[in-house]
Amino acid sequence: MNLNLKKPLAFFDLETTGLNVAHDRIIEICVLKINPDQTEETFVSRINPTIPISKEASEITGIKDEDLKDCPTFKDIAPKLSAFFKNCDLGGFNSNKFDVPLLVEEFLRVGIDFDMKNRKCVDVQVIYHKKEQRNLSAAYQFYCGKNLEDAHSALGDTSATYEVLKAQLDKYPDLENNLDFLSKYSAQTRNVDFAGRIIYDESGKEVFNFGKYKGKSVEEVLEKLDKGYYDWMMKSDFAQNTKEVLTAIKDKILQNKLQSKFSGLS
Repeated sequence: MNLNLKKPLAFFDLETTGLNVAHDRIIEICVLKINPDQTEETFVSRINPTIPISKEASEITGIKDEDLKDCPTFKDIAPKLSAFFKNCDLGGFNSNKFDVPLLVEEFLRVGIDFDMKNRKCVDVQVIYHKKEQRNLSAAYQFYCGKNLEDAHSALGDTSATYEVLKAQLDKYPDLENNLDFLSKYSAQTRNVDFAGRIIYDESGKEVFNFGKYKGKSVEEVLEKLDKGYYDWMMKSDFAQNTKEVLTAIKDKILQNKLQSKFSGLS
């Protein structure tokens, strides 16, 4: 089944130096862009991360530091990559939790605002786990009847993810073939920041999604429970996007207080 698209959908996969969204870097990226007319475009690049690759990441990907010494840095490819992603929705496997937040961090690090406001995100892993509860290699075998020979290469994983989503649409009649439905279905939480440290609760209020204040509203924590929590988060090992979102919420709280104060004087 071909995807019913109103604008391009870019499946992408990252191989990285490690699993820390705030500090690790991309070492390989593959983007497979599916246009509304079903034509395909591909962007593939290895990247010099400028920091060492962890031993665990090298064992998984087979990529070593010396393999990347002559490769472009992310800053080198960022303008071309940003243009390739222009006007695209995004798709991936475990992309909502890892690939999207890390990609956004890389763009922020080189001064490019990778606007996510008008993009829908489809996480094929979430659909798979809701339906079958397994990993990408098993998903590829289950849905497509093939063995994933080049697992943990960006190109192999990206192409397999695209094939799995099309097969999922063929297999499950209740999955609607449109990005609005698939984006909502594959979302695990209503994230405020890309890393999911802050989410919306059922009433639409921003709440923390980690640590000792998990489930508590951001406003209640910053204004009543722990006024130093903002400073702690800003100095700690959180993604830049998370810090920007937290600052925006803090500024909004201040603006609401000032408006209430002046309304009471008028």
